[in-house]
Amino acid sequence: MTGSRPTFGSWMGSMWLYTLLRFALFGVLWGVFVLLGFHGLTAALFGVVLSVPLSFVLLAGPRRRFAANVEARMTQHHDRRVELDHDLDPHNDDTP
Repeated sequence: MTGSRPTFGSWMGSMWLYTLLRFALFGVLWGVFVLLGFHGLTAALFGVVLSVPLSFVLLAGPRRRFAANVEARMTQHHDRRVELDHDLDPHNDDTP
């Protein structure tokens, strides 16, 4: 993540990139198994079984960026919530 304030667009972009890469990995593996002579559900099943562990290794960077975006958005939301609670506190002595 490059900016100090996460945006909805950066969060959605990282989510869609990771999702599309996961589908692409499955599609490539499925295609390889079809080319090797497996058909139908067998090729898809082997593609799913292999794409899960491979995605942990091959897609670690995009997954890390997505997780960082989610964490930054949650932290930003929490900080804004604390500020609002402080501003609305009737026992707050900082009121003008």
